[in-house]
Amino acid sequence: MPDHKDRPTALYHLYCALISLAAPLVWRTVRKKLEAAGVAADRQHERLGHASMPRPAGQLIWFHAASVGESLSVLTLINRLSARLPGVEFLITSGTPTSAALIEKRLPLRTRHQYPPLDTAGPVRRFLDHWQPDAGIFVESEIWPRLIVESAARDIPLALLNARLSDKSVAGWKKRPKTARFILNKFRLFLTQNDKTASNLIAMGAPAQRVQPGTNLKAMSDPLPVDQNTLDDIRAQIAARPVWIASSTHAGEEDSVLTAHKALLQHWPDLLLLLIPRHPERRGEVAGLLNNAGLNASFRSKNEPITNTTRVYVADTLGETGTWYALCPIVFLGGSLKEIGGHNPFEPAQAGAAVITGPGFFNFAETFAPLIDAKGAVEVQTSTDLSEAVSHWLSDQNALQAARTAAQSCVNTQSTALDTVVETLCTVLDLHAKDPASSG
Repeated sequence: MPDHKDRPTALYHLYCALISLAAPLVWRTVRKKLEAAGVAADRQHERLGHASMPRPAGQLIWFHAASVGESLSVLTLINRLSARLPGVEFLITSGTPTSAALIEKRLPLRTRHQYPPLDTAGPVRRFLDHWQPDAGIFVESEIWPRLIVESAARDIPLALLNARLSDKSVAGWKKRPKTARFILNKFRLFLTQNDKTASNLIAMGAPAQRVQPGTNLKAMSDPLPVDQNTLDDIRAQIAARPVWIASSTHAGEEDSVLTAHKALLQHWPDLLLLLIPRHPERRGEVAGLLNNAGLNASFRSKNEPITNTTRVYVADTLGETGTWYALCPIVFLGGSLKEIGGHNPFEPAQAGAAVITGPGFFNFAETFAPLIDAKGAVEVQTSTDLSEAVSHWLSDQNALQAARTAAQSCVNTQSTALDTVVETLCTVLDLHAKDPASSG
């Protein structure tokens, strides 16, 4: 149990003072971003702690995540908890409009989304006064000191789930050991992605008995949704053409992908590349790269059809990645040719694909390791390596099927791990179904 009697440090008081002074500027910046994304005014004010919906009766479990990947990674866990705890309600908070839009499309039963409060006294207290969560589960590296301290002060049991901290962040916290201990002591449980993070948290001051190495929650997510009508339509447009996918690509990676594709076209002149930029708003930049490469492209956002002359189909939309993965068993996963950290390889693997990655997948090192060892994924360094990897699987269907089978086998090992996470959370945070009249 956290010790709520430990005194706040001078550094924590300084943080609270500075963030309060900066709050008007922070709010203006946040509001402009939300307005630009078309977020309604009442939803914008959630960042000030003003809820846009009532609190449901009964026990409420609150998940707080950073953005898209972290938010989506908890949906499967909420589904499992929902089955384990009949009648319990759930709240997800995340800070970006993109995450909000995707979550809304996949909300589990008895779950709602809100934007989190700014980390200042007024917004945090209004948020907690309204929602009165029975437990708070912070995902990955979302360490907001005031939100954590104020929650613990109300005896809300807290967990840090899927904990991941960069080396820079760890070094910074180690320079402030008293404040690190003060913040970390508010958590009852730390479930980390790997042994390294577990060791780092203990070195930073987390009580060792509360730290448990686990696995990457993103590797245990449910399969991405597939729109069958869209799938059938695109399949009809592609017809018998061979196709490969470059998914979640970032700035600086598309050049290598397009170079690899041009090399592949020399052997498969009707080959289609389905390009899925991580950030669809980069479509203008991507269009320029395609023009420079001399590759004819069609854009999903413009509802442009795939014709015989289309060499690249740009899937510049949100929420359709599962449909694209269902189209093709060869997926290069971006965020990896640069030192970005990679993306979740189990999403394409769940769809039946074999996976190609660059070397920069450090955020998913524990997920990729068994995939690569089992030969369900391969690592490439250059555009030449990428074209050769795609060429190998296009040429050898037996090798491709073996890779797909290996990838699927790795996915199937995750279910038991998720059940363990659910039971650990229920035990440590005292989560159990309550009579609706007993809370809220």
